[in-house]
Amino acid sequence: MLEMRPDCERCGTDLAADQHGAFICSFECTFCAECTEALDDRCPNCGGELTDRPIRVGAALTKHPASTTRKFKG
Repeated sequence: MLEMRPDCERCGTDLAADQHGAFICSFECTFCAECTEALDDRCPNCGGELTDRPIRVGAALTKHPASTTRKFKG
């Protein structure tokens, strides 16, 4: 199950688990759409492809809440 990290690692923008706009690599490094575009869809940590993170809504989000650990490095 994905961690659903709450923020962009590059700029700190909040990324809600129940909304589109987050992008992840295979290691779950997480970035907003603007940073993903600036990074040319490549993770700066591992070099992997950044792809749309699926959303988690309703009962699934209640039962399996998103992470609250922020990863912003700035």
